[in-house]
Amino acid sequence: MNKNMTESIDHDRLFKELISTFFLEFIELFFPEIIQYLDPNSIILLDKEIFTDVTAGDKYETDLIAKVQFLGQPSYFLIHIEAESGSRRKFNQRMFRYFARLHEKFDLPIYPIVIFSYDSPKTVAVNNYQINFPDFEVLKFNYRVIQLNQLNWRDFLNRQNPVASALMSKMNIVVADRPKVKAECLRLLVTLKLNPAKMQLISGFIDSYLRLNQIEEEKFKTELGSLIAEEREEVMQIVTSWMEQGIERGIERGIEREKDLIVRQINRKLGKIDAELEAQIRSLNVQVIELLGEAIFDLSTIEDLQNWLNNLQS
Repeated sequence: MNKNMTESIDHDRLFKELISTFFLEFIELFFPEIIQYLDPNSIILLDKEIFTDVTAGDKYETDLIAKVQFLGQPSYFLIHIEAESGSRRKFNQRMFRYFARLHEKFDLPIYPIVIFSYDSPKTVAVNNYQINFPDFEVLKFNYRVIQLNQLNWRDFLNRQNPVASALMSKMNIVVADRPKVKAECLRLLVTLKLNPAKMQLISGFIDSYLRLNQIEEEKFKTELGSLIAEEREEVMQIVTSWMEQGIERGIERGIEREKDLIVRQINRKLGKIDAELEAQIRSLNVQVIELLGEAIFDLSTIEDLQNWLNNLQS
């Protein structure tokens, strides 16, 4: 994936949406031991918490906090999940600060988890924060780490879990395997028989992280040919919907570019128009925008432009 494509992806939104929608499945996939003592019917996703670092003046917000009940008990605990798309200095210190402030506010046990989704570095991420003296260990704060670039996608091929289907696309993948991984992600997805909204969420996640070039697309089609007929048909429906959405986005971008051009032409010929008038022009449908593009040559003042727009409503 090239750098510009990577930078255009809203990693935070994608991961938060995936994990919050499939919270229990996420825990089940990576931390099955928690499932043994968690009441699955008690999960409450809390609003994000915003903390201010008074020393640096920076504000940080937590990604996802769930309040859950111990199975068969009246007591609760928190599961705090941070999704990190980059490797940051002193991140372990920040995790401890989150832990301390959440513990202070809620006075509940906290199970801290970080999912690292960056491609590099591939060195094993730190999973604790310590304060030690030569003669005394003051603190050792541990948190669980899922480092996707340390995981092999092949180990998740047969996991009947929607989170596995999505996150295989961000695991350790040899470049030559990208088309195969995309096909396998989608194969796994269609076997899960999810509702359309959840299918779209995961298929969009996969497509965001495994955008293929032309050569890879040909290999991808070959991979689809090896699927059994029923799976291949369902995967092709997803691929077709991607193509249709791409065409729609292309048309929308074309219309926006045409509106940009019209506004620039008006500003150049008639003088700078105000924000309200510009918004009125941008709200026009494509047919009227095309008519305005032809009418510009006959307009001499902003008043002429306003009269032309008013005549549309009469």
